[in-house]
Amino acid sequence: MIDRRQVLRFRVQAQQLDRTTGTLDDTAVLDIGVQDTGPDGAGWALAVRGADPADRDDLVLLWTVRGAPHYYRRADLGRVAAAVAPFSDADAGKRIYDAAKPLKAAGIANLAALDEVAARMREIVTEPTVKGDVSGRLAALMPEPYLRFCRPCDATHLFEMPFRLAAIRAGIELAPGTSPPVLRRARGLRAAATPGDRLDLIRAYLRLLGPATPKHVADYLDAPVKDVKARWPQDTVEVTVDGEKRWLLAADEPALASAAARGVRLLAPFDLFLQAKDRTTLVPDEARAKQLWPVLGRPGAVLVDGELAGVWRPRKAGRRFTLSVEPWGRMSATVRQGVTEQAERLAAYRGAEPAGVDWTD
Repeated sequence: MIDRRQVLRFRVQAQQLDRTTGTLDDTAVLDIGVQDTGPDGAGWALAVRGADPADRDDLVLLWTVRGAPHYYRRADLGRVAAAVAPFSDADAGKRIYDAAKPLKAAGIANLAALDEVAARMREIVTEPTVKGDVSGRLAALMPEPYLRFCRPCDATHLFEMPFRLAAIRAGIELAPGTSPPVLRRARGLRAAATPGDRLDLIRAYLRLLGPATPKHVADYLDAPVKDVKARWPQDTVEVTVDGEKRWLLAADEPALASAAARGVRLLAPFDLFLQAKDRTTLVPDEARAKQLWPVLGRPGAVLVDGELAGVWRPRKAGRRFTLSVEPWGRMSATVRQGVTEQAERLAAYRGAEPAGVDWTD
């Protein structure tokens, strides 16, 4: 029987949240992709794992899992393209959400639709182009089943998820730091038939967010459980976590049994540690879970010795950066000092002047 504390300690080690230095080459979360959402996105996720967030020439930014922007190693680009592709036509339909219905009505297969969008997108993006311009030109080229009327814009657009998920099929990357996004031809893309074990997303989830069930992985990918089960790794072992059957890569079983975690980290709202689909394992208390994962405006989380111990929000006035922290219980003076040090580090990452921590307990 494995308890939730062992699971969290295992994930801290697997995701390297316990290290202070590292390189992009040996940063494990880049195997599954580092989501770049919000001001403390991928750069801060790399920084808290000891990698240099400023060294991004070797990284590539792509729309991939759940249509969100993720960073990967540029050297892995071809294998990433293979890894993030839908497993089947049914999987593609699930990933593109409401866009699948008009395509089905028109007799257009989901994968064929993604390929058609990708072909037109590649024709358009011959030089760096703002997303809105690409969208407008696509809307003029694509027939009705691909299009929807957008009330906020009072215009007709391509459905959003096919647009995003077709980009990597077109060999298109995102220019970092652009808002609205600028699309450009991906540098260094070479075809790869298979992702390889390291970049296989099911294996990566088990390695970084395990032990897990097929449904956990399917929910993370927005894929059908059936497709995930069909590709479930053979080298897994079954474990029981608080009464639930889950699976882990066999090679990681010793690490699960012996994992320890020490230290304080400030996790950004979309850090991989918080993306696990077994939220009750991360935060058993329902009220605290609602606080950490509201519908809008997620806070960051305070990680202490492998346990989520509170939430934080930034406040910036001019160059002064203050962190507002709400602990979920008593924090020792040592832990509070650790939070303060992390807040100073976050301020430096943002190029701001640290102005301390406001405790709201």
